[in-house]
Amino acid sequence: MKHIIILGDGMADWHNEALGGATLLQHAHTPNSDKLARMGRNGLLKTVADGFHPGSEVANSSILGYDQHIVYQGRGPLEAAAIGVRLEDGDFALRCNLVSLDGDIIRNHSCGRLETEDADILIKYLDKELGNGRVHFHTGVQYRHLLVIKGGDKRIDFTPPHDIPLKPWREFMPKAECLEAEETCALITELIYKSQVLLKYHPLNVKREENGQDPANSIWPWGGGYKPQMQTLAEQYPDEIHRGAVITAVDLIRGIGRYAGLRVIEVPGATGLWDTNFRGKADAAIEALKGGDDFVYVHVEASDEAGHDGDLELKLRCIENLDRHVVGPILEYAEKCAACGEPVSVALLPDHPTPVEYRTHTAEPVPFAIWYPGIEADEVQTFDEDAAKAGAYGLLEGDHFIKVFMNKSVSD
Repeated sequence: MKHIIILGDGMADWHNEALGGATLLQHAHTPNSDKLARMGRNGLLKTVADGFHPGSEVANSSILGYDQHIVYQGRGPLEAAAIGVRLEDGDFALRCNLVSLDGDIIRNHSCGRLETEDADILIKYLDKELGNGRVHFHTGVQYRHLLVIKGGDKRIDFTPPHDIPLKPWREFMPKAECLEAEETCALITELIYKSQVLLKYHPLNVKREENGQDPANSIWPWGGGYKPQMQTLAEQYPDEIHRGAVITAVDLIRGIGRYAGLRVIEVPGATGLWDTNFRGKADAAIEALKGGDDFVYVHVEASDEAGHDGDLELKLRCIENLDRHVVGPILEYAEKCAACGEPVSVALLPDHPTPVEYRTHTAEPVPFAIWYPGIEADEVQTFDEDAAKAGAYGLLEGDHFIKVFMNKSVSD
């Protein structure tokens, strides 16, 4: 049996008064997701282990069964793997956002719509001016980039910029957790302030402001760590996975995929935003299964970004686009495979909630649905946070979800 996971990043949400008390998943028109839930079995999944921040790096690697107490090293090393930056022992890798500051507040954690081509100019400029034998900046995608510090101490408390929109940024600067980390913390703080001076009058930012766009006028490093040690999925499930793939527009997920032993499939028009090529991702996943992949992880970022923007209507549209252009075609393909005696197991879930009224990630368990030919359906009729509570799987955590999905658990 082949396996495919459809991940709607940040798709789960809270009950919203503007929707008559419904969640966005309940309010959105999602006939394909509901069909998947109705045909299969459902449950809730705790994707964020106690004591961990509800970041996508934690949630997505947890979904794949990785114990965060063993593998967690922050977001930076995963993004390094995604863009092909090889980390040596002692290299401290940090996610490095380009953010937009407005005086004392963070106006935007992503600089609005910042294209990678423009960001590359700024990151290379910063590396030229601030980089040295110890410090290097590397271009990622859009506003998401990488800072590597040789010999850095990771014992620093960072705040992700998407957690503090419209808040005073100085209150959330990096803080050393021990005496030994103070030197690294001071270096990062210095880099932040120097970046603000350098970026303020850069011609690209001057032009952005003239055009009414948010300037990329500061770096914001966070999520730092060292190279993690992760066993590949094929090593863990040798009878089920011989070759697998990940489809995403986000470096973080590419990095997780590479450490998990998955090849990265690039999809033209995949942006990591609400205008991404939804159908292209579904088509690429189907072609991967046809071409010999046993496992495909399809990640769609759009609904998470809409949640961070606090845009209810946009997030509803992203959820519906995922249902129409990703869930629908993949489920249709899986049903055809079942009729031909070539079973495909399909799972659908978010990684974490990103409530539009809160505008950042939360750690509540998320709904999930699993279907494959011959599965005994439960009583759940719709795919949403409340319906999943009555699902046959109940509440799962740790590596229970991936084991159930790979048919390795007696819980099924």
